[in-house]
Amino acid sequence: MNHSRNYPGPERRTHRMFVTRNTEYHFRAGQCVAVRDRTSGSWLVAHLALNRPLAGRVRFQSNGVALPDDGEPEVGEALFFGGDGRDLVTSTLCAVERPEKTLVSSYPDPMAFLD
Repeated sequence: MNHSRNYPGPERRTHRMFVTRNTEYHFRAGQCVAVRDRTSGSWLVAHLALNRPLAGRVRFQSNGVALPDDGEPEVGEALFFGGDGRDLVTSTLCAVERPEKTLVSSYPDPMAFLD
């Protein structure tokens, strides 16, 4: 049963998934916690987006001009990571979804790859 469409209160869910043609970017409370290759299903443990907050979006105009701003990314726009480290602009989004609980529980442990 899905009551979320009728729920008038504040958003309580903390996980979101931004999907590009090749990659899924998984967020918990505004921080990128996992990145997954859509073709192989493999987690990308050394991706530049990991452990970084989303800085905003890049909107593309019909004439090819890219306009970054701090708005909420939507389908047809790109994710923008900036501020700490190298800037990163993803390819355009084809979906914004809530990941299934089973997918969230399979996120790699970020500390397991520090050895």
